[in-house]
Parts: sequence; C-alpha cells; structure tokens
Amino acid sequence: MIKVEGLSKRYARTLAVDDISFEVEKGQIVGFLGPNGAGKTTTMRVLTCFLPPTSGTAKISGFDVLEQALEVKRHIGYLPETPPLYPDMEVQDYLTFVGRLKGLSSSDLAKRVLDVCERCAILDVKNKLIGKLSKGYRQRVGLAQAILHNPDVLILDEPTSGLDPKQIIETRELIRSLAGDHTIILSTHILSEVEHSCERVIIINQGKLVAEDTVVNLTNRLRGSESVAVEIAASNGNLDQAAVRQRLEQVAGVSRVVLKDTKDNHCVFEIESLQGRSVRADVARAIVSSGWDLNELRPVGISLEDIFLQLTAAEKSGKAELVEKKVEVKA
Repeated sequence: MIKVEGLSKRYARTLAVDDISFEVEKGQIVGFLGPNGAGKTTTMRVLTCFLPPTSGTAKISGFDVLEQALEVKRHIGYLPETPPLYPDMEVQDYLTFVGRLKGLSSSDLAKRVLDVCERCAILDVKNKLIGKLSKGYRQRVGLAQAILHNPDVLILDEPTSGLDPKQIIETRELIRSLAGDHTIILSTHILSEVEHSCERVIIINQGKLVAEDTVVNLTNRLRGSESVAVEIAASNGNLDQAAVRQRLEQVAGVSRVVLKDTKDNHCVFEIESLQGRSVRADVARAIVSSGWDLNELRPVGISLEDIFLQLTAAEKSGKAELVEKKVEVKA
C-alpha cells in the first residue's frame, strides 16, 4: 500500500531525509517515530505530495508521488500537526467545502459529513464557528476532514495533540477501528500512543532509518536476553533474602539477580538471563524446591521509550551501523 525506496530530500546543504526505504502493508497501523528534526515531517510531506523528493521513489496505492500526484491525493487523508482549518467557517460548512474539494458527489456529501462528525464526536459543535472551538475540538475537526473521503491511506501527525484523557482514548479507538480498511501512518511523540495503537514502528534519526519492526521484535533484538520478576514469600517464619538471592544466582543461565522490593515476608527480585537463554522454568523449580512460595513470575520487557532512546542515542554516538545490524528487517 505504501512503498518507499531510497527516498532522500535535501534542502540546500541540509540532507533532511537520507536514503530511507520501507513498506507498509494494507490495513496496518504503523508508528512513525523520531526526535525533533529527524525528518519525520519532511517524509510525510513527500508522501502527501506537498514536497517533491530529491531522489528515490515513494508510491501510495501503486501511484508515484512525483509522477501521479493527483491520484495519490485522491487516495490519502492527511492530518498535519496544525490542522488546515478556516476559523470563520462553521464545522459543517467547512467539512462540506472540503468534501467538494475532494470530489465527493452532492448526493453522498451530506451523509458523509454527518458520518464523520459522529465518528469524531463533533456532532454537538457542527453548527459552531471553528474559531470558537477548543484546541481539542479543532483537532477532531481536522481528523474528520482527513477521513471524509474514505481514503485508502491515512497519514496522521500528532492526532491526539491537545486532547484530554477521555478524548485521547476515544481517538485511539477511532484510529484502531479504521485499521483493516485503511492503512495508517501515525507520527507522535507520545510513545504510549504507539504501544496502544500500532502493530509496527518505523524509527528514523538524523534522516536515516534506524529500525523497522514490531515492538516485541525490537525488544528481543536489542535485549537478546530474558528478564523476569519474581515475588517470593516464606512458607513459615522470616524470609532469608540473602539465601534466596544466592539460590537464584545458582540457577543455570542466570547472569544477574537484583533485589527490587521487600515487604513483610515477601521480596521481589529481577532476574536477567545470559544471551539467548530462557530461565523462567528453572527459576520456578528452584524457588518451589527450596520450600519458598512463588507468588508471581512475570516477564519484564524493555519499554518503547527505552528502545527509542537506545536507538537514537546510538546514532548520535556513532554506533548507528551496529544498531542497524541488530534491528534491520528486510522487506
């Protein structure tokens, strides 16, 4: 649905996007991440035909963004960080105007406007001036114009900016409901948004592609080892924490044991395995066979925030080549 090959964009002496390639399949929601100045907005402007690429190609639904820009625009919906709104127009009139620009037939237009108002929870303000709306409502009007013509591809830049927690949850649900029928690229600085909404992530830094994969696969590739948390209690009497730690360190494949919390006769340890080893079963057997109660055993993952910081920090410190080898996924 979206295919980018060797895409670069140069502004005078500044190379904003540097030879990036990726694909997004139909119906996927992909998080597009990177620090400020990484090239995210430039890439999205190329994909939406606002800017021509300096080199390389990008295709949306099989149409080239440079040679078939009008066809590309018919197949995409775009929500920039600042929605393209007219403050002196009422919401319904504005959406009707946008629908006409996008070529919707007069017979379908009124129904589509009401449909998107309902989906984006703006029916209660459809007769109000856009300039009188809160930032959250303006953001939702921007999302409504992006999906008005039912496009194949949605490119959303900070779609929950300015929304309150309830509205953020509603917008997440709306974005997830659009998956399947629509292919979505979601750019945001709120990493929890990506974890809740996206199947895959694309991370760029300093114009270069740093990683492209699922969050789970990135976690496994970067960590390379297993980390689990265990809560242990004494069956009778006091729990000897030193003895517990010593026993856990003796389990084959364990590289590190850290005490994380203590309360009454309970303690929580975080256990890290050697590279490529799985230790959960052996740890559980060791605890039970030693006569202690195993109250909890759960995997501890690397957060998307940790992944993001680790990858972008590696690029800055000149370790990009090593990181790319770790996380590169062939199309």
